[in-house]
Amino acid sequence: MSWDKEIDEMHAREALAFEMGGADKVARQHEFNKLTIRERIDHIADSKTFHEIGTLAGVGEYDDDGNLQAFTPSNFVFGTADIDGRPVILSGDDFTVRGGSADASIPGKRARAEGLAVELRLPHIRLVDGMGGGGSVKTIEMAGRTYIPEVRGWETIVQHLGVAPSVSLALGSVAGIGAARVASSHYSVIVRDSAQMMIAGPALVDWASLGDVSKEELGSYKIHTRNGAIDDEAASEQEAFAMARQFLSYLPSSADELPPLQDCTDDPNRTDDALINLVPKDPRQVYKMHTLLESVCDAGSFFEMGRKWGRSIITGLARFGGIPVAIFAENPRVYGGAWTADAARKLTRLLDLAATFHLPVIHLEDCPGFLIGKQSEEEATIRYGSTALAALGQCTTPFCCIVIRKAFGVAGAANHKPGSHHMRAAWPSGDWGSLPIEGGIEVAYKAEIAEAKDPDAHLAKIKDRLNRLRSPYRSAEFFEIEEIIDPRNTRRYLCEWAKLARKALRTDPPNFAYRP
Repeated sequence: MSWDKEIDEMHAREALAFEMGGADKVARQHEFNKLTIRERIDHIADSKTFHEIGTLAGVGEYDDDGNLQAFTPSNFVFGTADIDGRPVILSGDDFTVRGGSADASIPGKRARAEGLAVELRLPHIRLVDGMGGGGSVKTIEMAGRTYIPEVRGWETIVQHLGVAPSVSLALGSVAGIGAARVASSHYSVIVRDSAQMMIAGPALVDWASLGDVSKEELGSYKIHTRNGAIDDEAASEQEAFAMARQFLSYLPSSADELPPLQDCTDDPNRTDDALINLVPKDPRQVYKMHTLLESVCDAGSFFEMGRKWGRSIITGLARFGGIPVAIFAENPRVYGGAWTADAARKLTRLLDLAATFHLPVIHLEDCPGFLIGKQSEEEATIRYGSTALAALGQCTTPFCCIVIRKAFGVAGAANHKPGSHHMRAAWPSGDWGSLPIEGGIEVAYKAEIAEAKDPDAHLAKIKDRLNRLRSPYRSAEFFEIEEIIDPRNTRRYLCEWAKLARKALRTDPPNFAYRP
């Protein structure tokens, strides 16, 4: 007796699964400048490392004798793979089969992919293209019933955020639960022009009398990378894959481990003479904070996240002497670096990521405070800013701040991590207080100026008197700033700190769950 016949049937069924939605549907996918799910897996995973789970799942059609006549594979493909030599769970929608709707076993396979990522404590990379299993009206007739929404298994997705890194790539038209899965990740990327993300598509929006709009008008990258629903955009699928791999390179495979070290060929003691002239003497003039970030981090290691939203704060990952860190800095070229509601939301995400995966945190500060004005009040800036400050205090990893220029008001207090004894330094350009002298002098000395014979001259005298007291060296005398350093030695200072911080890291769980 032999099992050859059964083995042949297994291979025949596998071959049908690999045909996906058929040659016509595959060609249509390519016409829209999109790869198929199997091509995507080949591009993002290390060569020949993908082990598929559930290849044979789908819908079969049989004749009266029980012989298989046709087979529609599941529109969800998942399994284990290696990315840069480390194991991950890799899953994705097959849009060539019913556009990623609820039929053909997708709910069960998706739940298993999410569950394995939690139980095996592995990173999960989602390649999202479609509704992600939310179903369609046609599903009612196919199933012979309607169903009440429950989003079963969502607790597993949320649980995974505190277990291992989660990356979602929006690679096509993503709606409903597919959109929610993109948003519920540590890092997300959308491909420009060929992908959109929306709560519901144009047909449903039109039915609700909310306008005749296209998918691009509803959910293009221009919308969601500027409102924070998606972190970043990519020019192509290949670029999105590269961004996902780079993001993962800074993080451990799970919260049970410390972030991986890399060999560093960039001298930790390297100095940069250009930094001595980076900050203008005039406090109203701006400069490029990105210049400083690129200078002090290991060469080529700064990985910015959320570039297009919350732009008054720059957030990202970097390495110092091969040690991964989370880093943020105000951007003087956007609102002078003042914190907005969106900037504070973005910062909270970074700090939660750092706490979950044991990344030391660096702040290069030039903060004039919260952005003021009517719009800031309407956007609840103080609430989101307070949340960011709370996240800083709750973050369980070492913290270091270098005050580059301004540190004013409540937001400016982010040079200090509440309840922590940490290293902090300033450049000679440091300037701080409850509010800038320029903005408060005429209020504080209003009566005195009004009584002067020459108000303008008297105001100038007061400014001169106060400016002599605003030197950071006066604060250093009282140990209100611990160190003042030469800007040219900033990289050396931070690389030394990173070594100390690395020794202090522990894999204890954070004090709170990651906030999706």
